[in-house]
Amino acid sequence: MPYDLVTFGETMIRLSPPNFQRLEQTNSLDVNVGGAEFNVAVAAQRLGLKCSYVTRLTDNPLGRMIVNKAREHGVDVSHVVWTKEDRVGLYFVEFGASPRASSVLYDRAHSAMARIKPGEVNWNTIFAETKAFHTTGITPALSSSAAEATKEAVRKAKEKGVLVSIDLNYRARLWSPEEARQVMTELVSQADILITTEEDAERVFGVKETSFEKVAERLNQIFRNLKVVAITIRETPSVWRNTWTALAYSEGKVFRAPVFDVEIVDRVGAGDAFAGGFLYGYLTKDVETGL
Repeated sequence: MPYDLVTFGETMIRLSPPNFQRLEQTNSLDVNVGGAEFNVAVAAQRLGLKCSYVTRLTDNPLGRMIVNKAREHGVDVSHVVWTKEDRVGLYFVEFGASPRASSVLYDRAHSAMARIKPGEVNWNTIFAETKAFHTTGITPALSSSAAEATKEAVRKAKEKGVLVSIDLNYRARLWSPEEARQVMTELVSQADILITTEEDAERVFGVKETSFEKVAERLNQIFRNLKVVAITIRETPSVWRNTWTALAYSEGKVFRAPVFDVEIVDRVGAGDAFAGGFLYGYLTKDVETGL
């Protein structure tokens, strides 16, 4: 089956107390599904791309909840790897109210996706008619075997002539900057598109410049293979009001998106929404449309 975009990563069950309560106070939890690459696939699919989401899930009601949610949005899940063992990861979100910020508590150790190994996904079949592949720095951070599986996916994509997009998406709770630098340097060296923030570029690659534009340009100098470097820019004057914009560096030119003043309903996955929208615009037209 031909795909415009294939994404690869972990999806978890999100549990959050209602009405700005703390976990230690609540008597109930709202249940949602979320994961970076899952979110990107859903966003791009809803905009009009044909997307497939690849992951490894436990064959139980929680795993089936995840694939059912993907199906609701039209995302293909025919290449999901199922296992009778392991578990589906969980994470808990406490929504903040000024001056208290939102907070996240993970319960994802030993998940099915963290135990994925090279050879479990038939990338040759998946990439036979695929335009683009997207993953993030979260996936290889899950475990050494997940890192090797991510490297395999990127390598197979390049062999098949598939455009590779990577969101740096550094998570300090999963690995150190040194560990991330070692793995992500290898992956980004094969990518066509890099999506990041100024902060993550400094943490992982040590890139510190005087402007966002210079950060993007410097990343392109380090990784000459990149066709596009996109940087998201967020200012947070309060918990529930942010300003959002982005820029992209491509072929020596800088492209800028408008600045949006955003009243936040749920900030989790905002960067993924950008990635999905950018990939839709880029794949259907150009960098400027993506922004």
